[in-house]
Amino acid sequence: MYGRPMLLVDVDGVLNPFSSQPGFRRYECTVGGEHYTVHLNREHGSWLMELAVATRSELVWATTWEDSANEWIAPRLGLPQLPVVPFARDVPSELGEMFKTPHVAKYVGGTPFVWFDDHVFLEDEEYLRGYQGVSDFLLVNIEPRRGLTREHVEMARDWLSLSGFSQGP
Repeated sequence: MYGRPMLLVDVDGVLNPFSSQPGFRRYECTVGGEHYTVHLNREHGSWLMELAVATRSELVWATTWEDSANEWIAPRLGLPQLPVVPFARDVPSELGEMFKTPHVAKYVGGTPFVWFDDHVFLEDEEYLRGYQGVSDFLLVNIEPRRGLTREHVEMARDWLSLSGFSQGP
C-alpha cells in the first residue's frame, strides 16, 4: 500500500510568476544575503491546503528556496511549515533532466506524487519513469509568466482521485 501522496511545490514561476498578475502582492525579502522581490497571491495557499486536505496528501517544498520557503513564502500564503526536498546542484544530468529531478526521485521513494514546477519536461518524466522505486506521479508544468492556476490544482485533484491514491481511512 502507498503512503500519503505528496504535493511537491516550486516557488519561482509557480507561486511567484515572472510577470505581473492581478491579485498578487509584492514582497521584499533577503535570503542568504541576496535581496529578492516576490509576488505572491494568498489564494494559492488556500488552494494548496484545500487540495492537500481533499486528497489526504502532504504538501512539500520542491524549490531552490529550500528552508527559506518556510520563512518567507509559507507565512505570506497562510501555509504551515512544510517538509523540504533538499537540493544540491552538483548532480550531472543523465537524460537532460533538470538538476532537481534526481533529488525528487530520491525524496519521494515509492510514494505517489504531483509535482508543480515550471521546469518539468519530457526528460524529467523519462528520468522519473526509469528511476528504480519511483511510484506513479503527475508532472504539472506551470507556465512561469502566469504561475499556478485553479486549473492546475483541479488537474492534480482529478489525477489523485481517479488514481485512487487519495482514498484512505
